[in-house]
Amino acid sequence: MPVPEPIAFTIFGLDVRWYGILIAIGIVVATLIIYKRAPFHDLPREKVLDFGVICIPAGIIGARIYYVLFRWEHYRDDPLSVFDLRGGGLAIHGGLILSLLAVFILCRIWKYKTLNILDLAMPGIVLAQAIGRWGNYFNSEAHGGPTDLPWAVTVGGQTYHPTFLYESIWCVILFFILIYVDNHRRFYGQTFLLYGILYSIERFFVESLRTDSLMIGPFKQAQVLSLTIIVLFAILYVILHIKSKNEKRPRQKSRK
Repeated sequence: MPVPEPIAFTIFGLDVRWYGILIAIGIVVATLIIYKRAPFHDLPREKVLDFGVICIPAGIIGARIYYVLFRWEHYRDDPLSVFDLRGGGLAIHGGLILSLLAVFILCRIWKYKTLNILDLAMPGIVLAQAIGRWGNYFNSEAHGGPTDLPWAVTVGGQTYHPTFLYESIWCVILFFILIYVDNHRRFYGQTFLLYGILYSIERFFVESLRTDSLMIGPFKQAQVLSLTIIVLFAILYVILHIKSKNEKRPRQKSRK
């Protein structure tokens, strides 16, 4: 699987890269899914756009800050390069952290149940991840170590594990799992917590194949964070599941 040209087209002398196009497509797809399913979560559809106006930029900023913090040695001699996103350099964990913080603050202001809104958002977000990961393919990044597997990606004449592909496939599968769970959820936060657990399990193993991981000392930060999320979210899932047995289930509206 050879790596294609990273530049989609040039307009007024500015190169428009597939990386940015795919991320934009992912954002649009996620927003449409959330918009469609919003009434099912007692959220007016027009409110989805209000959340998006704040949470989408927060996610992009968080993803960039997180990446730059762990790769500061690449930016300290040219600080302005921090603002050039076209060549890559977005960390999904950072994007999730800051966008989740934005959701929490907005839910407090607008009086919505935070876990309910997060349940609504997760299927769309994971599908956006599946689409956005292909930006790594066009940028010849986020691949694993050398392999001779038939589906290996070729970079610089060498074949590598296409870890972006592994994650993209898992995120598509996870999308359908989360849709099913969200349609039958027994408590607020069930969809969100399952996303955290199942995505982190995949990320932990796929990260072990990558050669460009962000590091915390001798450890890959994505693996450390994934293990932490798996443990914490599993505990919260059990607690909320037990609690839900004695309470009324979240009201599910018809999606007709």
